Amino acid sequence: MEKMKKTLDDLRKNFSGVRTGRASPALVEGILVDYYGSSVPLKQLAQITVPESRMLVITPYDKSSSKDIEKSIQKSDLGLTPNTESGVIRLNMPQLTEERRKELVKHLKKLSEDSKVALRNIRRDILDSIKKDKIKHSEDDIRQKEDEIQKITDKYILEVDKLVLNKEKEVMEV
Repeated sequence: MEKMKKTLDDLRKNFSGVRTGRASPALVEGILVDYYGSSVPLKQLAQITVPESRMLVITPYDKSSSKDIEKSIQKSDLGLTPNTESGVIRLNMPQLTEERRKELVKHLKKLSEDSKVALRNIRRDILDSIKKDKIKHSEDDIRQKEDEIQKITDKYILEVDKLVLNKEKEVMEV
């Protein structure tokens, strides 16, 4: 069950990185920056703040890394253009078009479907391990455990559906 919780947590984390027109540090935290020859997550190189609802301000701890951070943001698929002033990077969030919103919803549904597949794979692995232990369990015990695991899996899949519905509403909101 711990793996199922982790799958749900990963989905939440992925959803937080999907742009909704509002600024959120989660949009850029995971961007990898080439810093002195190694890839480092942006959140380790800079402070990320949200001074207003449509703007992110990235303040590098080392001012010399601002060019590398700027390059990494431009390479990312966020579609944002960084403005750099004396080492401080500003990202303005443009209003999302209807077409872009629909693309984001498709992306959300793909992420949720991937999570559902992962949950089903976890269920299958648990069921396989129970069936291998036939010596320890009677047929009735095995059926009962299969039913329990199916109910738990259904609960997590329902949670995935709720998450994608809420995020879809958030993305489509103008």
